[in-house]
Amino acid sequence: MNPENVSPGEDGTQTRAGHVAIVGYPNAGKSSLLNRMLDQKLSIVTSAAQTTRERVLGIDTRDGVQIVFVDTPGLVDPKYLLHRAMLNTVLETIPDVDVVVLLLDPTGPDREFGDEVLHLLRKKRDRLLVAVNKVDVAGAERIGALREWARRELGVDALEISAGTGQGVDELRSRIGALLPASPYLYPEDEISSQSVRFFVAELVRETVFEQYGQEVPYSTTVKVDEFREAAEPIYVRATIFVERTSQKAILIGKGGAAIKQLGQLARRKIEDFVGSPIYLDLWVKVLPKWRKDPISLARLGFKIPHDS
Repeated sequence: MNPENVSPGEDGTQTRAGHVAIVGYPNAGKSSLLNRMLDQKLSIVTSAAQTTRERVLGIDTRDGVQIVFVDTPGLVDPKYLLHRAMLNTVLETIPDVDVVVLLLDPTGPDREFGDEVLHLLRKKRDRLLVAVNKVDVAGAERIGALREWARRELGVDALEISAGTGQGVDELRSRIGALLPASPYLYPEDEISSQSVRFFVAELVRETVFEQYGQEVPYSTTVKVDEFREAAEPIYVRATIFVERTSQKAILIGKGGAAIKQLGQLARRKIEDFVGSPIYLDLWVKVLPKWRKDPISLARLGFKIPHDS
């Protein structure tokens, strides 16, 4: 799934293409917006905040425009190394993309963006779109306050959208396309993501963990796909769920293995829907102490460690 310099449309018309980052605080609806834009579920969505930890690339090609969306982790106050790695991902992404979509949540608490984030957004003003999400469930006063904030702090008139219902999403997509540079397509037209199937399989397992367990366990877990045998019938997938403590492993497995069995059944159905084929999902649970704070463990699991760590 490597980018290639794809020619303009077959009729010779000029195309537009570029990378677009969706940024915002946890639970602003970034993943829901990405999935809505693509008309397909790529990024995991749960009621819990901070579920996206890495950049998820989704590709939308239509009407002569190819938008390569980057769904970034939520902006967080870094409390440990994993959080710092997540924040660093956002800070590195903003300057590199063609367009930034800042998503604001009128149903959430008042939050201030840090100076570093505001500085990067202001530098991107000519290629910055601000969207107030969840307008179908938010009050007019709160929506108005966020739109005023965007004008005052960023010099941008915010759009009103709902990733849940689709309200305003087509207009947002049109605005994004107009800001992208004239360019050949960066990926083939039928490509939907540059991420590997293994990445999405791991994300679907992790999403199911968030859905099935309480507050403590999901945030202490990460998933790594160790084996993906596509030639097997059914497709064989072996994945490891890493936790930080033995007590968390016991919770994940459950009495007599009942909990891990249910987790496997639910995750398997999601993965089968995603790949379009039957699979055999072989789940394992291992303890990796303090992996969220340990640079060696984070690097082993594929996270990019900030240079100052």
